[in-house]
Amino acid sequence: MTTIDAVQTPASAAAGDSFRLDWMRAWRALRRLLADKEDTVQVFEIMRALSGKSVPNGYQRLLRAPEGGRIAYERQELAERLMDRPWVEHFAPGTVGAAYAEFTARENLSAEGLAEESRKARGNAEIDARHPYAWYGRRIRDTHDIWHMLTGYGRDGLGEACLVAFSFAQTGGLGWAFIALGAAFNTPGAEGKVVRRAIWEGYQRGRKAAWLPAQDYERLLAEPMASARARLNLTPPRIYDSVPPERRNRA
Repeated sequence: MTTIDAVQTPASAAAGDSFRLDWMRAWRALRRLLADKEDTVQVFEIMRALSGKSVPNGYQRLLRAPEGGRIAYERQELAERLMDRPWVEHFAPGTVGAAYAEFTARENLSAEGLAEESRKARGNAEIDARHPYAWYGRRIRDTHDIWHMLTGYGRDGLGEACLVAFSFAQTGGLGWAFIALGAAFNTPGAEGKVVRRAIWEGYQRGRKAAWLPAQDYERLLAEPMASARARLNLTPPRIYDSVPPERRNRA
């Protein structure tokens, strides 16, 4: 599963949409997602239903960040940059970029593939709109797999659940919290207690970490992983790491 904080549509925002939450739509999508964690379209459905004002709020926060004004002004499309495989693969061993290149090759992932999944749920016009909020939503989407690298969470069920909890702390998007809670209470017994502790730790890590949406990602990808994590206050995922890999997909 790969995740996104989808955006309020520029057209509806311009028309005075109230950014209302659609809990029933989110619930139906969550049930489908819990049945198949690879059904990425359901993630976008949940985010669309519960994004509320998280995207405009995040964009305004970006403008207030030290380098956020420049980043917003340049409005770089990260998916296009990350689809340049020679560029992605040129980073030195031990860097964030090298980890991202290895991860996406091993998992057969691509930034464009994630973008296509988002379009299935929302349509090209909404996702690719030339609007600041749409661009910010794409930025959150396109950095998801980089956040996997930075946080140390894998693409197994538990890793994704922990990362969405982390993402809720970072972005305030209720869709992230909804997915995390669904995963937390979908695992019964003693194993469920460990899952809930790991997800809660993911949320706490997101609260303590530097705000990742305001990072200069070209610069970050060239940074050694250890120094990047230290600078961003990303401590190791203690509880997640304690769960044997063969058990992580039970979440």
